[in-house]
Amino acid sequence: MILTNPVVISVVVMIALCLFNLNIVLALLIAALVAGVSAGMSISDTMGTLIGGMGGNAETALAYFLLGTFAVAIGQTGIASIACKKIAKVVKGRKYILLYILVVIACMSQNLVPVHIAFIPILIPPLLLLFNELKIDRRAAACALTFGLKAPYIALPVGFGLIFHGIVSSEMGRNGMEIAKTGVFHYTWIIGLGMVAGLLIALHISYSKPRVYENKPIIGANMDMPEEKFTRTHVLAFVAIVVAFAAQLMTGSLPLGALAAIIVMILTRTIPWKDIDSTFMGGLEIMGLIAFIMLIAAGYGNVLRETKAVDELVSSVVGIVGGSRFWGAFLMLAVGLLVTLGIGTSFGTIPVIAAIYCPLAAQLGFSVGATACLIAAAAALGDAGSPASDSTLGPTSGLNADGQHNHIWDTCVPTFLHYNIPIFIAAMIGALVIY
Repeated sequence: MILTNPVVISVVVMIALCLFNLNIVLALLIAALVAGVSAGMSISDTMGTLIGGMGGNAETALAYFLLGTFAVAIGQTGIASIACKKIAKVVKGRKYILLYILVVIACMSQNLVPVHIAFIPILIPPLLLLFNELKIDRRAAACALTFGLKAPYIALPVGFGLIFHGIVSSEMGRNGMEIAKTGVFHYTWIIGLGMVAGLLIALHISYSKPRVYENKPIIGANMDMPEEKFTRTHVLAFVAIVVAFAAQLMTGSLPLGALAAIIVMILTRTIPWKDIDSTFMGGLEIMGLIAFIMLIAAGYGNVLRETKAVDELVSSVVGIVGGSRFWGAFLMLAVGLLVTLGIGTSFGTIPVIAAIYCPLAAQLGFSVGATACLIAAAAALGDAGSPASDSTLGPTSGLNADGQHNHIWDTCVPTFLHYNIPIFIAAMIGALVIY
């Protein structure tokens, strides 16, 4: 029975606890224990599996902490404040211009300058006062940022998208369906189009009304710098930013890029020696919880995999759908949504589901292109809206820099509604009309 599957039970428990505003770390830990116990594992074995799997996100967690420290250091130089004043001049009181600037910057972070969420804790906190002035509903900003973090890798074969499409291609190849990684986007563009519809609805309908926030202190931001000309400190801060980008591109390591930039700022005395400890503490305050959540999320995903309940959940779909392509597509997408909500990563979900989806899709008469569309959508579903996804944790890290943005109700719920529903519908259409 699908409803008694440990993955289903665990994810439902996690979602319910999060919606009741229980701390996300506690919600993930309880959900992991529920998954293990309901699968017949002992509590001690479940906790051991969780702890053993936490290393899966160790690089990401370290990157988040170092990026938080780098963001605080940049904020203290005032360069971000100057950039925000320049943006304010461009915006000229038009909130939609600002929101679409966020969309463009977030999209660029996936391909042109592939830093993923690294720009958020640097750019967004100094912009919050401008957000307040324009009375922008931060749920709209969260949707704008999440769109840029997700849509490009789903629809475009460049940057992180090429990695995502490469995983889809290789996993389908391992399971008897050959497709070039540069050809996957021919079948996933419809998913991106669905996300565009969700973005427009979020920005112009759901969260278009003014929303009032207080002007509260922002962690790490130096907002008391009226001059707009560049000083030596600003130039050195900009050099550090370039070093961060260059180091990441050369090494492929986000934490190494952030560390290189921090070292440059220390050596050039952009970060005074006496302020190193306070700068790192500021980074811990901004990103420490998010980094720890990513560690717990990796452990939770490991528990779900060790229960073997994911395989059982996917396999049970075969006995339900019969020969119906409609219900086959519907249930494959629904299972993908549940798995990704739990694991929190679309990239890591593909290998889990492809082994069963490829033979099932072939049995139901889906083409290779339609199967690619289904697998990409099933993996991407849940990434927006998952409490443990960097597509939601990233926007929250910036928008909550003054403590006025709730991770669950202001980021996860809006992005879940405005992206998972359109992705689901678009993938259903794509799967049933692509041959």
